[in-house]
Order: sequence, then structure tokens, then C-alpha cells
Amino acid sequence: MAERTSRRQRVDERHRRILDAARERADADGWAAVTTRRLADAIGYTQPVLYSHFPGGKAEIMLAVALEGFVELARRCRAALGPGPGRAAIEAVAAAYLDFGREHPAVYEAMFSEPLDTPFGQDGTRPELRAGFDTLAEAIGDDDGTATEVFWSALHGLGLLERTGRVRPEHRAERVAELAARFAPPSGTGTRPPD
Repeated sequence: MAERTSRRQRVDERHRRILDAARERADADGWAAVTTRRLADAIGYTQPVLYSHFPGGKAEIMLAVALEGFVELARRCRAALGPGPGRAAIEAVAAAYLDFGREHPAVYEAMFSEPLDTPFGQDGTRPELRAGFDTLAEAIGDDDGTATEVFWSALHGLGLLERTGRVRPEHRAERVAELAARFAPPSGTGTRPPD
């Protein structure tokens, strides 16, 4: 039993090292620079060892990094949400979302810009992806998801514009307040009015 536990720990450690090396390489040089050969060299293993952990190669590694990112983003947004919908909650969630994208550009890119072999917004959507979306929906008090898709799109666009220096950084608070004003449910209700 102890030998099996020790072996499992070694496997988990290698798995973690591969993902950490992929994130580090992507943060430094972009996802184009992440190859199985470079990752194997970075962690000191052969490519077959890497493929034993991730048979799908780079695509599977990128998906694993993205899924971890979705978990972290959902956790941050959930922590920022507070007791429920309203302007303050929307501003806090928006700031948490934008901060995550700024602090983890390679992870964010894997999550939203690179092709992933996983469905979004469908019955088969993974729980890791659904949790963040549900938190955004809760922040704005949206029941059917359409307004959440628009809110998410606005956050994504703002994040990309911030990252590429296309908007004035000193006006972030005003942009976030503008989003909150547009997406906050009317006072005294928990849901947005019908459009």
C-alpha cells in the first residue's frame, strides 16, 4: 500500500512539473514556444514519459492548464461576489476577472484564445467551465444566461484591450463602474428586468 501511495505521489509530482513547465514557457515565450520536446527537456524526462502523462501531447497539456485556470478564475470571482447581485458585487467580480487575466496571461490565453477540445455553453460543458459562468450570472442576477454572455464578452474585451495597452490604465475603475451600472439589477430585485 505504501509503495502504491509513493508511486502515485511521484506520478502526481511529474504531472504537476509538466504543467508548471508549460505555464512557465508560455508565460515567457507564448504557447507557440511550448512543445513536448522543450517540456521534456525542461523537466528532465523523455518525451515518452511526458506522453505517458498527457497522451494528447501539447493540446492535452494546454487543456489541463486551461481547466486549472477556470477553477482559479471561478474561485476568485466567487470570493469577490459577496452576498449577491448588485453594483458592488458586479464591480468586485469584474475587478477579480480582469486581475486574473492580467496576472496570468498565458493561462488566460489557453482558456479563451487557444482551441480547446471541450464544449462551452452546452449540455456537455465541464463543471470547471460552468462554475465561472454561473458566478458571473449570479453577480448580475441573470437567470437565462444571455446577459451573462454579454457581460462576459465585455469583461473579455476589456481584459484584452488592457493587456495590449489599447485603453487608458488609469481609467479601469471607471470602466468597471460603467459595466456595473449597465448590468446591475434594479434596486430591490434579484434579477435583471426583461429586455
